[in-house]
Amino acid sequence: MTFQFMSFVFAPETPGLPALLHNWREDSLEFLRKDAPKLVFVVIGAIILIRILRWITRGIGTLRARRFPTGLRTQQVQTIAAVINGFGTAVILMIAGFEALSLLGLNLGPLLASAGIAGLAIGFGAQTLVHDVINGFFILLEDQFDIGDTVRLAGVKGTVEQMSLRHTVLRDDDGTLHMVPNSQITIVSNQTRDWAQVSLRVAVAYDEPSDRIVNLLQRVGEDVRHDPRFSNDVVGDVQVPGIERVGKGEADYLILMKTRPGKQYEVSRELRARIKQLFEAEKVKTPGPGVVFVGEQ
Repeated sequence: MTFQFMSFVFAPETPGLPALLHNWREDSLEFLRKDAPKLVFVVIGAIILIRILRWITRGIGTLRARRFPTGLRTQQVQTIAAVINGFGTAVILMIAGFEALSLLGLNLGPLLASAGIAGLAIGFGAQTLVHDVINGFFILLEDQFDIGDTVRLAGVKGTVEQMSLRHTVLRDDDGTLHMVPNSQITIVSNQTRDWAQVSLRVAVAYDEPSDRIVNLLQRVGEDVRHDPRFSNDVVGDVQVPGIERVGKGEADYLILMKTRPGKQYEVSRELRARIKQLFEAEKVKTPGPGVVFVGEQ
């Protein structure tokens, strides 16, 4: 009775185990014959495409400056190449991953739905980061400023020390380091692009002859322009348009001079020193002190 009972209990399950193993074996052989080569092809193809993309972007980033098209700079090209490399690698990996999951027999419908919901949630939480990256990309693409330029961004003025898609680092005249998120950059004021300009207003007494003052200022500007120390820094003719403003007992004269970027401060200091020296030698009268009236309310 015991033997029959055990036979009654285990007899139905014993034939099922070999059948299950047989089915697994058939499925494995089927996968190895059909899907495994496709999976290997997808992996190898993804690796080859990533290597080709990196080779192309690395070659673009290491080009010499003389080979760049007009308007492109080293920092700009290298950053754009890095963005293309990162975005292209992500796309290749995503497509290869989906193809591999489909070959493994997984249902991608729920996975794509979950990924969509997760991406939406991450997108809402990372709006500022996305805005930073987009703004940084267009700043580099449009070459709005470069490392070493003196700019004003988001109410902060300084020299650009570092640029990325996330933020821009400025160093001001006091040595303070400012990290400006690219999403906060709406207006760019670049003071060192192509050329700079010295704009001085010189105040003299009202009764001084205008032609005499204009000639003196023109002489000072030409002396600075032809000075060997500043001849390479001045890139334009000296302009003295004339009287800029007339006040009580004084007249302001304007002198303009174009310089190389970043050289305007040194040239303006030299102009002020020479104007003072020449006015003292020529006995040019300066405006008198202001008069302050004090009375009772």
